Amino acid sequence: MASSSLTISPRKLRSDVFSYSYQEDSNTPLVINVLASLIERSMARNERIAKSCRWAIRTRVFDCHETPDMTIQSYLERIFRYTRAGPSVYVVAYVYIDRFCQRNAGFRISATNVHRLLITTIMVASKYVEDMNYRNSYFARVGGLTTEELNELELEFLFLMGFKLHVNVSVFESYCCHLEREVSIGGGYHIERTLRCAGEIKGRQKAERGYNQIARVML
Repeated sequence: MASSSLTISPRKLRSDVFSYSYQEDSNTPLVINVLASLIERSMARNERIAKSCRWAIRTRVFDCHETPDMTIQSYLERIFRYTRAGPSVYVVAYVYIDRFCQRNAGFRISATNVHRLLITTIMVASKYVEDMNYRNSYFARVGGLTTEELNELELEFLFLMGFKLHVNVSVFESYCCHLEREVSIGGGYHIERTLRCAGEIKGRQKAERGYNQIARVML
């Protein structure tokens, strides 16, 4: 599991949840480790299923021509490093991924589509959760896509989701609990649930001025 190497006491973890800092040196939110582990397990399960049977209909909207040479954990950490999207954004993105898979029976998360799926859902979730956001062009550069590619993926995603993007408090809490249960046996991690306010992202404009300094990655 991606987060199994972390040794964090419940007291330390609780402190992180309620005093999470969004400064330049912020640690990666624990939800990223949990989400990476869940998706990796889902991919492994899908690979086993693919070997034993083939599904007739396949949704290929997020497929890459080649499998990206970057782990899910590294990709999520990259997104956080350059966007500082709060923990709640990743929980909502997970809700969207789950809904997308349920609505599109022919879709299976795989090594060829997971990166594009993640950057799209995180960007859409950020727009839903946050008061201020980066432009699509910035998310595209962070995710290793062109602006045109990400715009197209976002539009395809919205239509395939039927524009069902609302996440109420009870749904948000239920997904937090699910993520917590996934790691409770391995150390009792808790998912950061605090929502960010506008004042906590005042440093974004400064960060966006460093657009051309983003390390390049292409999907």
